[in-house]
Amino acid sequence: MKVTLISHTPEPELACALAAKTCHAAKMPKGPMTREGMKRMLDIVIGSGHTSVLEHASFTFAVEGVSRSLTHQLVRHRMASFSQQSQRHVRLKDFEYVVPPTVEKSPKTAKAFRETMSLISDAYGQLAEMGVPLEDARYVLPNAATSNIVVTMNARSLHNFFELRSCLRAQWEIRKLANLMLREVQKKAPLLFEWAGPICKARGICMEGVTDCKFYKLYVKKKPS
Repeated sequence: MKVTLISHTPEPELACALAAKTCHAAKMPKGPMTREGMKRMLDIVIGSGHTSVLEHASFTFAVEGVSRSLTHQLVRHRMASFSQQSQRHVRLKDFEYVVPPTVEKSPKTAKAFRETMSLISDAYGQLAEMGVPLEDARYVLPNAATSNIVVTMNARSLHNFFELRSCLRAQWEIRKLANLMLREVQKKAPLLFEWAGPICKARGICMEGVTDCKFYKLYVKKKPS
C-alpha cells in the first residue's frame, strides 16, 4: 500500500479559521491570522462540533496497491470524490493481490490462498485470450486483486473517516489506509487534525463499548476540555 497526498487547499488551516471567524464577525475578516489565533478558532469549532467550516479545505490522495475489498469499503464514504482504476479497460495480466495477515500466519493457509489466486489468474487470462471482453472476464477476479484509486475529501469528511476507520474495530487494511492518510494531512495541517483519529481520541467516547481496547484505556474520558 502506498498513499501520497498529491494536492490540497492552499493554507487549509487559514481557510477554515477565517470561515469560522466569518460566522461571528460584523465584517468579513481578512487574513493573515497568527498561528495562535488559528489554533484558538479551530479548537473552538472542532471541540464544539461546529465542523461545517472544515469543508472549506480539501485534500486529494493517490492510493496504490490496495485490494478491491478495501475500495468497496472506501467508496461507502459518500462525501468524497473517487477515480478508480477500471477493470473494464485495464487488463490485469498476472494481477497482484493482497494477502491478509491471518492467511500469511500459516504456511498451509498461505499456500491454499496463493494457489487459488494462480488458478484465477489463469482463468482470467484464458477468458481474455478467447475473446471475452475484459468487462466480463473480470467477473472471475477476486476481492484480493489490487487497485489504484484517487480520493478527494474535505477536512470534515476526513475527520469522520478517521473516527470510523482508525478504530481498532475497523478492518485491518482500511485501518492502515486511514492511518497513512492521517499522517499525511497532519504534516500539512496539524491544527486541523490535532485530535483526528478514532472516535475515542477525537471525542472521548466509544461507540463500540469495548472497554478492554487499548485505545479505550488511553483516550476515553481523557480528552482535555
